[in-house]
Amino acid sequence: MAGKDLDPSTSPRALLGAELRVARERAGMSQAELGEPLFVSGSFIGQLEAGTRRMHLEYAIKIDEILGTGGFFTRNCEAAAKSKYPDHFAAAAEAEALTTSIREYAPQIIPGLLQTASYAREVCRAYQPTATQEAIDELVVNRMARAELLRDPTTPLFWCVLDEAVLRRGGENPSVLAGSLRHIASLIRSHRVIVQVLPFSAGFHSGLAGTLKLMSFSDAPPLSYVDGVGMGQLFDDPATVAQHTLTYDLLTAQALSPRESLAMIESVAEEYEHDQHT
Repeated sequence: MAGKDLDPSTSPRALLGAELRVARERAGMSQAELGEPLFVSGSFIGQLEAGTRRMHLEYAIKIDEILGTGGFFTRNCEAAAKSKYPDHFAAAAEAEALTTSIREYAPQIIPGLLQTASYAREVCRAYQPTATQEAIDELVVNRMARAELLRDPTTPLFWCVLDEAVLRRGGENPSVLAGSLRHIASLIRSHRVIVQVLPFSAGFHSGLAGTLKLMSFSDAPPLSYVDGVGMGQLFDDPATVAQHTLTYDLLTAQALSPRESLAMIESVAEEYEHDQHT
């Protein structure tokens, strides 16, 4: 095991996961064998090693005991846990950066990866009306840093279903939503993302419970994520992920085609540009 502690500025979770894989293999243990005394599955250990799961302190202490790593994981657990995102979203945001594909359903607002800075600023201010301007600026910077994920021309695959309510919900300045919708349309036309709109005419549907994000990885099992006000939960249980996948598949079946969705997005953007929306 390396004697030098991890540098928090260089993807500490991924580095910690890599060190865990080395230590486990050196001890001659499989992922399942290491998971057994921790009361977790072998796939959970795989997610720790891939960096898609955060190592909590209680696991780090036990891993040091099992693998005889001299407190390495205990010492470095705090560094790996540091995140610029809220606690309830940190694990999902950091897993997001390692994905091969993301499928997301957005019922209320434009997903973070598709937001413009001006739209993100209005959303963050709505969430935290009494926050300082500096705090809002930091939130926006971090959200725009996440959106850099889509600068790669091919990966990850990003497929999103937007409820029609997302297209109709604007703030005080109609041009902000118009610009955001034009941004989405540009990503669609450049073949970088797939977007479908779930129209009001679809009526009741499988996604009424709220947001949903599905994430796939090249070297770890898939995850799903749901969130609410100040809370979020990441799932790796295969049955739960399968149920969430079915939910998303049903949403795509009820949504407009990508071509029809693009037409609606650009039409609503034009309405806002001319401030015709009521």
